[in-house]
Parts: sequence; C-alpha cells; structure tokens
Amino acid sequence: MRGVRAAQVSVTAGTVLHGSHLGLRTWFLAAWLMATHKNGISARRLGKQLGLGSYKSAWLLVRKLRRAMVDPDREPLAGLVEVDETSIPFRAKDEPIRPGRSREGKLLLAGAVEIEGKGPGRVRLAVIDDYSAVALGAFVAAAIAAGSTVVSDGWSGYARLKEVKHDPKVVGDVPAHLVLPWIHRVFANAKRWALGVYHGLRPAHLQAYLDEFVFRFNRRRTPAAAFDRLLGLSLTLEPATYQMLVGRS
Repeated sequence: MRGVRAAQVSVTAGTVLHGSHLGLRTWFLAAWLMATHKNGISARRLGKQLGLGSYKSAWLLVRKLRRAMVDPDREPLAGLVEVDETSIPFRAKDEPIRPGRSREGKLLLAGAVEIEGKGPGRVRLAVIDDYSAVALGAFVAAAIAAGSTVVSDGWSGYARLKEVKHDPKVVGDVPAHLVLPWIHRVFANAKRWALGVYHGLRPAHLQAYLDEFVFRFNRRRTPAAAFDRLLGLSLTLEPATYQMLVGRS
C-alpha cells in the first residue's frame, strides 16, 4: 500500500501539482479536506486552515483539485432515474428575481438521480442554457444510459426524449417534491451547500462547483475512499495552464 501511495505521489506531482510551489503535505491536506468534508470547504477557509499566504494560491489549489473530480470514464446513470430542472437565484443588487421558468436572474441546472431500492444512488448535475427540449434532451442523453426509465414531472421539454423510456408524472396540484422526491432532495442539498459554503454561486466556473458537489454526494458513504479516488483521478489529467483554470467553464 505504501508503494502504491508513493507512486501516486510521484505521478501526481507531474499532473495536478504541475508548476505548484506548494509542498506535498499542503496538497494532500487540501485533497483530504475537499474530498471528505461533509459540506465542502471554500478556498478562503481552506487557505486560512492551511496557512497559505494569499487567496489566489488557495483558489488555484482548490480549482486544480476540483478539476480532478470528474472521471472521464464514469458510467452513465441507469435503471430508474428521476430527472428535473431547477434554478439558483443570481442577481445584481436590487434586481428582482423572476418567477416561473424564466431564465432571467437565475442560473439554470438540470439534475438526475438513480433510484436504488427506496433511496437515491448516484447523481448528475449540469448547467443548461434553458428548459427547452434541445437542452434537456442533450442532458439526458449525456447523463443516462440508453434503455433506462426516466421519470419526469411532465414538462414539455422531456416530451421528445430518445433512447430511454419516459414515465411522466404530471404534477398538477400535487407538490413537486412528492412526485419526484429524490431529485428535489438533491437540489435542496445543493442549494443549501452553495449558500452555506459559498454564499451563493456565480456563472463563472459553475459546472466545476456542481462537479464538486456531485463527487462528494456520490461518495457520501465512503469519505476515505473519496480521498483515494481524488488522488487516482488526478493521475489522468494533463497539466492545466493558469489561463485554462481561470477561464469560464
């Protein structure tokens, strides 16, 4: 085990740690905190906890680790899958939030969660441009395996799904969280996390923040294994330039 971990350290130093002036101990502590902390940790708080000299150093460290939280070979969701869309308020000072499915003043997300027995399994969250059939169909195609059964709230954007079975549950007067309980619980958890840790999300790097939430949620029962997985995924990455990291997702 020590030999494997030593090999991981050696190779990781050429990928995620490429060009970093921070020591291995700092990187490993940061990876442990990001992978195992129940509610995640902001760059500002992480920087203070690790004694880093600047917010920029902490942000780049977090951004590099967050980039390693998506497995390029991950399997799509399968079986019975709840799908829905939601929004996170985003507005400038004194700008009102529009009601309904309007995109003005909001960050739009699509989400899906596998149903395992009587509870949730893996999840996916993705930024979308709108609630159209094109956007939602692309999300379903990318996140859910062909032949699966998709349960939706009957929104017209799901009417033309391909390669999956569609089981629309028209909400009507029934509260949506009773029709699609698990995806609504995921959305609620994600929003509390965004407000509690980051005091609200912004459009820049939004997908990377969602990937961080998904990474921990999907490994919520095995936090120690999540740390090992984060190290393992970091081995697959090519070094990222500063321009790549600060660019919008």
